[in-house]
Amino acid sequence: MEKKLDLSKSVYDLVKEYPEVTEIMKSLGFSEITNKVMLNSVGKIMTIPKGAKMKGVSMIDIVSAFMKAGFTLEGEMPNLHGDEAASAKDAPVETAATQVEESKASQNTETNEEDTVTDSERVEQLKGFFKRLGTGEELGDVRKDFASQFKHVEASEIMKAEQGLMREGTPLEEVQQLCDLHSALFHGSTIHEQMDAEHAKVEAVLEAQEKSKSVVALVETVGHPLNQLTEENKALDELIEAIRPKVADKTATYDDVNTVRQLSVHYAKKGDLLYPKLKVDYAIGGPSMVMWTVDGDIRDQLGDLAKSSQSVDDWYRRFDELLTRAQEMIYKEQNILFPICAENFSKEDWYQIYKDTAQYEDIFGVTRIAWPEADAALASQSTKPSGDDNAIGLIGGTLTVDQLDAMLNTMPMEVTFVDHEDINRYFNDGEKVFKRPTTAIGRDVYSCHPPKVEPIVRGIIDSFRKGDRDNVAVWLEKQGRPFYVNYMAVRDQHNNYIGTLELVQDMQFAKEHFGRSK
Repeated sequence: MEKKLDLSKSVYDLVKEYPEVTEIMKSLGFSEITNKVMLNSVGKIMTIPKGAKMKGVSMIDIVSAFMKAGFTLEGEMPNLHGDEAASAKDAPVETAATQVEESKASQNTETNEEDTVTDSERVEQLKGFFKRLGTGEELGDVRKDFASQFKHVEASEIMKAEQGLMREGTPLEEVQQLCDLHSALFHGSTIHEQMDAEHAKVEAVLEAQEKSKSVVALVETVGHPLNQLTEENKALDELIEAIRPKVADKTATYDDVNTVRQLSVHYAKKGDLLYPKLKVDYAIGGPSMVMWTVDGDIRDQLGDLAKSSQSVDDWYRRFDELLTRAQEMIYKEQNILFPICAENFSKEDWYQIYKDTAQYEDIFGVTRIAWPEADAALASQSTKPSGDDNAIGLIGGTLTVDQLDAMLNTMPMEVTFVDHEDINRYFNDGEKVFKRPTTAIGRDVYSCHPPKVEPIVRGIIDSFRKGDRDNVAVWLEKQGRPFYVNYMAVRDQHNNYIGTLELVQDMQFAKEHFGRSK
């Protein structure tokens, strides 16, 4: 079967159509093509000619390589003699071969031949627009008509139209005076401007990555939190690509949805460990306000999909849209969130984040790997004081720090204390269903909650502070188990509000006990 390579298609589409394109492009110096995250993001707006121009790779070499691999090139064929893009739609391989040979033969020669200007129908239309501007008609009106008739315009066509006006008797001075109006008429419509706009999009991404070289080092450090998160993203991306064909032919199942739903753990890590630290410690609130909300929406909609009827086409449409949104979030993390974190977080920040990641379960087959540097740093940190010399006198008796700490950690519930200034002051230790990262200690409690939940938390604490309530109890189910969550106002002997206590208790034991007694 003939292999036709359309140069006007994106690199992503070409690789999807012909997987061997990856190795050919890699051999030509486009090593980024092997990075799936880059391919699934930048690759969707990048064409081979654009990439060649940005990286300074000769199109002659590219065309030759694909011809040797048995491809016929078609689509937007670049002019191998220079920078101008020439349209060679559906050009056969012989045309490409001829261009290569002619280019090689003429690399050391110059031509002084001038193109003969001919007034095509398009050029005649352009002359009409120029004449309307020359009579004083409003630029906006002319531009509106131009936009309705022209998707784009070649620079050579503009030149031919202006030369045509002069041949018809329009003085050179008048054409020169109208030059700015002509430029304004076509602004953003020439092929080069449109190509430059696309280049700008790609270059903006590449520039951001260039500024964030530090993220590369961290991502490649085995055991580092960004290494772990990136590996999870790679696994998720591969999972999504494997499920997409099943969604397309309507063979995807609830099991596929539930497998993707593991991303909730990944999103929880960001929500607990990254977003709040950026917002509170570094005054960077954008990611927490935008990405956190999107994370929650994707997670919730996947949960809803897992409970919805699978018998309608809408189910597959929604699943496909959520897979796309999840992949878009991968791109945002790798190219926006992670570089921001890498540029701002200190080593000590990362050590603590690494410590807190131990609370989360492994997902997508990616296991947590030790980070020796962090383990050594954490081990060297001074331990808390212990012994009878550190006894704490309480109304009900006396306890040492060790005794009090052990007692609180032994209680069969998750304990959190927030002081009167709404600052997280204490979490007891141990395995938790509701994760409590140590990095949240000393931080305001609101920063630990997604934007849509924050108003609820504020309302509860405000009612405690005003004395309107003393507790708020909530029953909920998580991981198939019932939990009793009790928020209680903490007051001193004089009934002054001094903080909020949160107790979370797994009530599965009670459910099983009373279930047996029925």
